[in-house]
Amino acid sequence: MKLLLTAFDPFGGESANAAQEAVRLVSDTVGEVRVVKLTVPTVFGRSVAAVAAAIEAERPDAVLCVGQAGGRAGLTPERVAINVDDASIPDNEGNQPMDRPIVPGGPAAYFSTLPVKAMVRAIRDAGLPASVSNSAGTFVCNHLMYGVLHLLHERYPGVRGGFLHVPLSPAQASRLPAGAPSLPVEDMAAGIEAAIGAIAAYERDIAAAEGALN
Repeated sequence: MKLLLTAFDPFGGESANAAQEAVRLVSDTVGEVRVVKLTVPTVFGRSVAAVAAAIEAERPDAVLCVGQAGGRAGLTPERVAINVDDASIPDNEGNQPMDRPIVPGGPAAYFSTLPVKAMVRAIRDAGLPASVSNSAGTFVCNHLMYGVLHLLHERYPGVRGGFLHVPLSPAQASRLPAGAPSLPVEDMAAGIEAAIGAIAAYERDIAAAEGALN
């Protein structure tokens, strides 16, 4: 099995991106999965184009995109991406779309085709915090997740895809006046590897109570 693993470059004035640092530490082989890594620009449009080119070149069996979510305390596989760009800050090229569809006329949302609940269980079994997330935001993370799932639906129906958010690193959190939840990047990498193992093991997701009350 071949898996394309992507992470964004730093954004929002940061000098580092925890997702990028963690993905660098992920092994090139996880079990029987060959991992191909790609750094993606934190830019609307260009991010999807970069992953699309890598999918065409590599022909992976699955795609897992990873992003950074400040304020979250654990690794959070995303359940759904919505068809809207609504940026509270500019991307790395100064774009700040508001209330704009990602794919005009496209479906309102796409659900991850990865086993998100099995991924959560595998990450927890590795001794790390994890939960299913029901919102990937409306910035470039959601944009990329929706764009990739749309691409897979339209052109590569046999390829599964989804998104995983990670917390800030301790170094990033220490620079915030009020602090923030964080996790060492080595732990994030171990969690990502556990998630990859679940992707390989489960074509269909497990039944587990991972819903949210709010």
